[in-house]
Amino acid sequence: MATVHDHRNLTAQVGPGDHPDDHAHDHHDHDQSHAGHHHADHGHHHVPTDFGRVFAIGISLNLVFVVIEALIGWRASSLALLADAAHNLSDVAGLVLAWAAIIVAKRLPTPRFTYGWQRGSIIASFVNAVILLFAMGSLAWEAILRLQQPEPFDAIPVMAVAAAGVMVNGLTAWMFMAGSRHDLNIRGAFLHMLSDAVVSVGVIIAAALYLWLGWAWIDPLVSLLIAMVIVWGTWSLFKQSLHLLFDGVPVHIDIDQIILALKRVAGVAAVHDVHVWALATSKVALTAHLVVSDEATCQDEVLRLAQEALDTGFGIKHATLQIESPAYAGNCHDCAVGLI
Repeated sequence: MATVHDHRNLTAQVGPGDHPDDHAHDHHDHDQSHAGHHHADHGHHHVPTDFGRVFAIGISLNLVFVVIEALIGWRASSLALLADAAHNLSDVAGLVLAWAAIIVAKRLPTPRFTYGWQRGSIIASFVNAVILLFAMGSLAWEAILRLQQPEPFDAIPVMAVAAAGVMVNGLTAWMFMAGSRHDLNIRGAFLHMLSDAVVSVGVIIAAALYLWLGWAWIDPLVSLLIAMVIVWGTWSLFKQSLHLLFDGVPVHIDIDQIILALKRVAGVAAVHDVHVWALATSKVALTAHLVVSDEATCQDEVLRLAQEALDTGFGIKHATLQIESPAYAGNCHDCAVGLI
C-alpha cells in the first residue's frame, strides 16, 4: 500500500529558533523511511493560545501577595490568613508548573519523542490537582486542631488583607477563565486562583463575625468549610487528569458516535481498531482502520471525507487512518473496537 501524509499545518509546529524548512526536511526523511508500509492521513492543529503574559502577571501578583499576607497573618495571629497564605504559595507553584507545561508542550517532535512533550500539560493538571488537595487537607487538619483551642486574632488587618486577596485572585482567575473551558491545564490554574478568591471571602466573613460576636472559633470553622468546598470542586480535575494520563478517551468524546460518523463516509464498509486518546489537555488524537470494499473507490477521497468528519464533528485534527480491503481486515485479531 502507498503512504500519504498531510502536513497542512506544518508551520504551526515550528517553535522559536527553528526553521520551517528544517522541520519539513525531518518529515520528508520520515516519510521516505516509511513509504510502502501503510496508507495514512495525518491532520494537525495549532497549539493552544499563548497564556504566557497571563501566567507572568498571575505569578508576580500572587507571589507579592503571599509575602504580605503571611506577615500580616502572623502578626494578627489569624489561622485563616496564614492558611490562605500557604494556599496561595502552593498556587504560585501550581501556576509555574502549568506555565512550564505549556512551554514544554511546544517542543518539536524528535526521533525519541515522536509526539513531542505535549503530555506535559496533562501531567501538570494532575500535579496541580494533587497540590491543591494536599494544601486543603493540611488546612483542614490545622483548622480541626485550632477548633479545640480557639485563639483571638486581630480582625481589622485580616479583613483588609483578605479583601486585597479577593481582588488579586479574582483578577487572575478572570484572566484564565476563557482558556479553562477548553484546556484542562489552564482549568487547573483557573481553579487554583478561584479557590484562593473563595478562601479570601471566607476569611473576611470569619473576621467580620469575630468583630460582631467575638467568636474566636469562627476562624478555624470557616477555614474547615472552605477546605471542604475546594476539595469538592478539585476532585473533578483530579479524576479527569488521571483518566487522561492512562490514555482514557476524553470525556467530551463519544467513541461510538465517531465510529458511526466514519461508517457514513462514502466508500467505507466497516471501521475497526479505533483508538482515541489525549495528546495534551486540548488536543485529541485518533487512529482507526477503514475497510473499503469497492476497488474503484478513490482512497484519497475517503481519507479526505473521513478527516473532515472527524474535524468538524469532534474537533479531532490529528488522525491516522489506515485503508484496507475486507480480506486484509479479516486478519485483524486484536482489534480494540470490533469490526462494525
